[in-house]
Amino acid sequence: MSQDVLSPARANEITGQASRRRTFAVISHPDAGKSTLTEALALHARVIGTAGATNGKSNRKETISDWMQMEKDRGISISSAALQFSYRDTVINLLDTPGHADFSEDTYRVLAAVDCAVMLVDAAKGLETQTMKLFEVCRQRGLPIITVINKWDRPGLDALALMDEITERTGLIPAPLTWAVGIAGDFRGVWDLQRDRFVHFSRNNSGASIALTEYFTPQEAAAKEGDAWTEAVDEAGLLAEADAGLDRESFYAGRTTPILFSSAALNFGVKELLDALVDYAPAAAARPDVEGGARPVEAPFSGFVFKVQAGMNQAHRDHVAFVRVCSGVFERGMVVTQTRTGKSFATKYAQQVFGREREVIDQAYPGDVVGLVNASALRVGDSLYVQSPVEYPAIPLFAPEHFQVARSKDPSRYKQFRRGIDQLEHEGVIQVLRSDLRGDQAPVLAAVGPMQFEVVEDRMTHDFGAPMRLEKLPYSLARLTTSDAMQTLSTVHGAEVLVRSDGEILALFNDIWALRRVQKNHPDLLLEPIGTQSRSGSAG
Repeated sequence: MSQDVLSPARANEITGQASRRRTFAVISHPDAGKSTLTEALALHARVIGTAGATNGKSNRKETISDWMQMEKDRGISISSAALQFSYRDTVINLLDTPGHADFSEDTYRVLAAVDCAVMLVDAAKGLETQTMKLFEVCRQRGLPIITVINKWDRPGLDALALMDEITERTGLIPAPLTWAVGIAGDFRGVWDLQRDRFVHFSRNNSGASIALTEYFTPQEAAAKEGDAWTEAVDEAGLLAEADAGLDRESFYAGRTTPILFSSAALNFGVKELLDALVDYAPAAAARPDVEGGARPVEAPFSGFVFKVQAGMNQAHRDHVAFVRVCSGVFERGMVVTQTRTGKSFATKYAQQVFGREREVIDQAYPGDVVGLVNASALRVGDSLYVQSPVEYPAIPLFAPEHFQVARSKDPSRYKQFRRGIDQLEHEGVIQVLRSDLRGDQAPVLAAVGPMQFEVVEDRMTHDFGAPMRLEKLPYSLARLTTSDAMQTLSTVHGAEVLVRSDGEILALFNDIWALRRVQKNHPDLLLEPIGTQSRSGSAG
């Protein structure tokens, strides 16, 4: 059916489908258990048979959301992954994110595509550095946050002390949905405050299967657990009444954060999180555009690209553009327009992605994530639409702090080398800087964190067959500048000017002292901090 004119019935259908969607990201400090939780959620939704995680990163099998070889080898997530499954007549769109700070750009892109965030906090470590950074990003984006205290089966901090830390450091008021029965390291179950019952967990098959669960009334729990139950009720009672419901308005406004306790590795407390997402997380709704308006979900199709990824299918060497559907119905084969270029193209190859696995998708609704295969013209931040033009806010590029020159190890494979570098820049894996002085054979790679270079080396070798060598540069600061600065800075020790692939001119400096010397000697030069710029796709 054409979307040029939507009938009331069609508009109602789209609105109803959008209300069934819950699109969220799992974010945390490294090693807090994100990928394990992602898999546990899929297990409880009955879309996988067994979880791939076991106790300890060194022993664990690969998880469904960790598909890159480096992720499997190291037991960490270094790339975001999209999973979709159904639970209680609700469509769950779960975006796993890299926990490591070196991949903050990828995490930020994912947060641009979701309606809610699940923040995983290690019970023994509390709010760590990366946790706080992610809290702040969510605050800036206006994302409601559900907080999960994970690893409660291991020794950790006091529950009330964790609540105090959340309040003091984030300003969010904890609103418990569940409360741990038993101190950290003695996890017996949770008090479900919304249903006023004790949920008792028993380990099943080392966490590879859904935990055995029993439900007890408060009176039965008191008889069964004694002081552990009484202490849990007393502690949670300091924060909320047993029959008090979560204030959605306060939650959506970013003033409160629902609290749940879990052990993702043992599958304890995971169903309760799924229920909380269905019951309380915001559904897909109208999203703001660059004009300050909001495109209704029942409007004709629109979406934006938040990630481009190659190498997911080793057999075909294709790449996938991940598109968040914002309005209307996506229909495979439909002709959409790219806002940045004004060009149209047919979405012939559209897929739903479940980790590395894919299947053809014919329709998708607001909140869903569609993988467009071999849409080579698409870049991170691109807006797409049919009929009514729209442009969604672009995604900022982070300020790079690490710089290395890349050269092909084998001159005969220079074409593969150049193609690989271009593709990785296209995906947003790395920023690429060039200059006439260095030439195309020695581009400068700019990264937020040094581990990005390891990803580039690995993929250049295995995905593009173009092994390379890297030479570290002494720079640690980058500033936006203009072409007028090129000649001036060409003679300055500890500085260099290069052009990024999107056309921005960057001045690199050894350290803050080199920057200050230039500012003092050349006060008229434009040297603007990076971070206010937005990426709506590289030009050309």
